[in-house]
Formats: sequence, structure tokens, C-alpha cells
Amino acid sequence: MVEHAFAKINLTLDVMGRRPDGYHEVDMVMQTIDLADVLTLEEDPAGAITLEANASSVPLDERNLAHVAARVFRANSGVNRGVRILIDKQIPVAAGLAGGSADAAAVLRGLNRLWGTGKTTDELAAWGAAIGSDVPFCVRRGCAVARGRGERLEPVNHRMHAWVVLVRPPVFVSTGDVYGALRAEEYSRRPRSPEMVRALAAGDFEAVRAGVHNVLAPVTFRLYPEVARLAERVRHVAGVPVHMSGSGPTLFCLLPTRGSAQRVYHALRGFMREVYLCRFLPSALAPPRGGRPSVEP
Repeated sequence: MVEHAFAKINLTLDVMGRRPDGYHEVDMVMQTIDLADVLTLEEDPAGAITLEANASSVPLDERNLAHVAARVFRANSGVNRGVRILIDKQIPVAAGLAGGSADAAAVLRGLNRLWGTGKTTDELAAWGAAIGSDVPFCVRRGCAVARGRGERLEPVNHRMHAWVVLVRPPVFVSTGDVYGALRAEEYSRRPRSPEMVRALAAGDFEAVRAGVHNVLAPVTFRLYPEVARLAERVRHVAGVPVHMSGSGPTLFCLLPTRGSAQRVYHALRGFMREVYLCRFLPSALAPPRGGRPSVEP
């Protein structure tokens, strides 16, 4: 059983304040892109949950969200069978692209098919909320406004065809440290999601690009000045606005055409190793396009 685990970027990310449970209240527009890990799920006759991966940076034990997802699925479905999960890792790790959450979501979808349990997307998304804040979105995919901790979703249907060039700096960013360093005066006074949703619905690329906003970017740049310096260099080379996804450190540029995206991709490959050429994946039913860090033919 093969499942594609698609990455996401944040088109907007507003932090509205701290919640009583210690989390932060967010309001953001998340968009699936066609950079994907590929997960293969196989029945394990021994009844165990085991992981294999092609990346040494991926934990292969209970810490991995794919392992957590398999345990959550077994606990909620009542199916106590074993599964071997092979992860072909293409999404950068700890990059603000929800790679771990996407893998967990793919396991939930894959086990639902492998074991024929017939659970709905709503049920899988609800189970995903116990795994991580981004997992419900990754179960559904597409585009959505996410509120609360990120688990309350309002789907956004649009036909925007935009290209995305990602740059992954060689820096580890702690999401906890970024949120912890966010000052009260930096909380958003109002969310930018309504304007972004209108721009997406209108198919207005320039309005979408102009409306990209991430309240965490100044915090990450303050804590990790090397990311700020790279963002400025990418902006100079690409000649277009540069944005950050999640708490970083991944930077991205939005481009209206494949040709313009390829030009930026090649320019950035001149001085950065991890550059990825992707595009919006507006529908959960759209076919996968691989997701490797290269220009497609």
C-alpha cells in the first residue's frame, strides 16, 4: 500500500495570543504543495510496528510521528495487526513544512485502506489531532484556514496554479524556542486569512503573493540571523519577495509560471544545495508529481 505524504507551506500565519492550555492561538492559511515523502505500508505477520527510512536523520522508533499514527490507528480502530512502514524521505526534516505530520497523516490514510476499516476523512482527521496540530490538515490536504492550535479547519476551494521555489537553509530551528521568544506586542491584532482567501478565490496571483504574511518570521530572523541573511540574498538573486513557512527555517518564493520558477530555481542552485521546485496542490485528489529536489521534465 503506497501513500504520498505532501508538504505544506503557510500563506499566512498569525498568532493571536497564548491559550490557557499553554499553546498559542493561531489563525493561518495552509497550502499543500507537491513535494512529498512516499510511504509504503506492508502487513507485518509478527504484529509489530516497524519503520525503515532512507534518511539517517529520521528516528525509527516511537518518537517518529508515523509510528505514533500507527499506534493511534490501532487504538481507535480496534485492529491490532502489525505493519512495516518504509519512508522514502524527500521533505526536509524540521523545516517548517510539516513533513512529520504529513507522514503521520499518510499512515492514517494508508492503514485505513490496508486494513479495510472504512473510516471517514473526518474520523481520521479527528484521530490526527491527538498526534499533532498539523496532522488534521495533512489528512485532508488542499488549502484551508486553520485556527485554534491549527486543528480547526475551514477548507478553501480555489483554482490558483502557482509555482513554489523552496530553499532549506542548513540551520536547525526550534519551534518551541521561536514561539517562546514571541513577545506579547508581536501578537497579531487581526488575522490576514480573510484577505488571502479572497485573493485565492479570485485567482489573483499578485494579490496572493503580496498577501503572504508570517508573524513568526521576524522572531526566527532575530534568533537565527543566518536565516535572515540568507533571505536577503535569496531576495536579491530571485528578484521577488521571499517568505518563510511555519517557524522556519525554510524560505520560499511564489512564481506565476513554470518558466519563471525554473529560472529562480537554477539561480538559487548556484549557491544553495537544498532547493526544491514545487507547485500548489489545490485538491486532495490531484495526482502526485514526485517531489524530488529537481526540475521536472
